[in-house]
Amino acid sequence: MNTDLQLNAKSNRQLNQMAFDPELTQGARNAVRVCLRVLPSEKVTVITDEVSLEIAAALVHELEEVGCRYQTWVLEDIATRPLTDLPLAIAADLETSQVSIFAVTAQTNELKSRMQMTDIVNRNNIRHAHMVNIKKRIMLEGMRADFLKVDRLSVKVMERVSAARQIRAKTPAGTDLVADLNPNYRWVKTSGIISTAKWGNLPGGEVFTTPGEVNGTFVIDGVVGDYLCEKFGDLKAHPLTIQVKGNRLIAAHSANKELKDDFWAYTHKDENSDRVGEFAIGTNIELKDVIGEILQDEKYPGVHIAFGNPYGAHTGAEWYSSTHIDVVGRKFDIWVDGEQIMRDGHFLIEA
Repeated sequence: MNTDLQLNAKSNRQLNQMAFDPELTQGARNAVRVCLRVLPSEKVTVITDEVSLEIAAALVHELEEVGCRYQTWVLEDIATRPLTDLPLAIAADLETSQVSIFAVTAQTNELKSRMQMTDIVNRNNIRHAHMVNIKKRIMLEGMRADFLKVDRLSVKVMERVSAARQIRAKTPAGTDLVADLNPNYRWVKTSGIISTAKWGNLPGGEVFTTPGEVNGTFVIDGVVGDYLCEKFGDLKAHPLTIQVKGNRLIAAHSANKELKDDFWAYTHKDENSDRVGEFAIGTNIELKDVIGEILQDEKYPGVHIAFGNPYGAHTGAEWYSSTHIDVVGRKFDIWVDGEQIMRDGHFLIEA
């Protein structure tokens, strides 16, 4: 498709005419009214795909209730999947919006196009809801959380970790991880209450930073991220055990050889793909267990880390990677500078 055609491309789906399960309404209303706080005077860009149309229709219904202007884009209408780049028409539309929603199921190697989108979001201070791999179950669970309560807890966790020098995390499955923190790197709160300062995943509920250095063992008995999550789901029965030394992935083992091989390949795509770029604590206390969906599971109370891109625009980290993959475990004990803040997956801090 030439440049002129790309810029003039349109999605002709009338999502405001699509029927959707009314059970989606509460989660959609939370997204539009509580998390994004969309105003009637604002313009919203909604990006979705064939798989996620029903959820997008519920979100559009809430936008119509607010009375704002919006533009919808169904990826398959204007581009070939998997995307190699963000379509120019979507990029141009984002430039004129104050709010954006990305409700799409990820396909292999589309991270570049998502980074192009968030570059525009960051530059224009757009309040952006990142709902990659959103599913109906997530709309009925994580998106029904009391995000004001999650935000209160996240603020309290931020107060503890922002001045900390070290965090230790252990689990009954065998995780024993120590993160030494870099005081030059900022902690970021993405509790579900989205501001112009930082776009956020929905459902929300985490605080994260780029660590100074991580060392130890992480038993991934929850999930791995990006497109590997769709392939392997909940890893409780066949965990992936990894070793990290000097902030680099040095070993990985699993009874599921395909999982191990795919994860190893993902974390060796560029010079920093094997480097811990994110150290995070999930704060969505409404979640009761891992469900095999990374968008929700990384908010589950506990520690998760990610290899690759450190989101340096927000944390202050000065290095880069073209990849980013989260790993999640279960039932954490967490100590911040020796003070325990979580036992068996439950916070010892009141929201």
